[in-house]
Amino acid sequence: MKIIKILPLFILLISMLLQSACAQDQQIQWQPELTDDWTPVTDSVSTVGHFAAPPSDATILFDGTDLSHWESAPGYFPHMQGVPDYLEALQRDHDPAPWKVEDGVMTVVPGSGNIKTKAGFGDIHLHIEWRTPEEIDGDGQGRGNSGVFLQGLYEIQVLDSWLNPTYSNGQAGAIYKQKAPMVNASRPPGEWQSYDIFFEAPHFDEDGNVIKKAYVTVLHNGILIHHRQQLQGPTVYIGLSHYEAHSRSLPIGLQDHGDLVSFRNIWIREL
Repeated sequence: MKIIKILPLFILLISMLLQSACAQDQQIQWQPELTDDWTPVTDSVSTVGHFAAPPSDATILFDGTDLSHWESAPGYFPHMQGVPDYLEALQRDHDPAPWKVEDGVMTVVPGSGNIKTKAGFGDIHLHIEWRTPEEIDGDGQGRGNSGVFLQGLYEIQVLDSWLNPTYSNGQAGAIYKQKAPMVNASRPPGEWQSYDIFFEAPHFDEDGNVIKKAYVTVLHNGILIHHRQQLQGPTVYIGLSHYEAHSRSLPIGLQDHGDLVSFRNIWIREL
């Protein structure tokens, strides 16, 4: 008899907990600031940079002459609901890449849109050199912002993070909105910087279930900032991430975030 009386209270308690969890999930889903991590990265590392000529087995993605390996890319998705449509758009034919090439450097044309490689890749070592504008304009996320998107889905943040406070999982070298770099290895605005990114692509079974998550190791200006860090899923600005099944081979993307960020010496080795 006592069990029968307690049971409705137990059911009510479970219902209240579920409603609370759903409300929290709804809040996270539509408020991007709730996934900002403001825990400071206290260590800064001084570096002269790391600028490497491509090895003999590398594929050159940009040698300073033209954008023949690149094309326009669809706009990125703010939350996970947009990933299926984005993946579908990624497979379509696209216009030539509209960014500017001058003096061996490609530079974002603000408002022209993102670009991506014509070829797709899985496990890789990617070397890419980048520079934010020397003239400081804006602050936080509005200062020298771009991004390197592995398989078009997983972002390593590009940002002017020299004396420029922002949320730590959004600063230069961050796995955006997922993991801050171990140290801030940024150089001053206007100076060239580099990423060496070692990426292990996720694997999915025939039913679309993830059987191996993605991992990434990153050197920023030759300094280790991520060591085989597991990714939660695609990069999203709003809400939490989870894996969405996709091809083993997808393109590398670069982001137009409205700032005059430049790139050079981009090469890749398939692992």
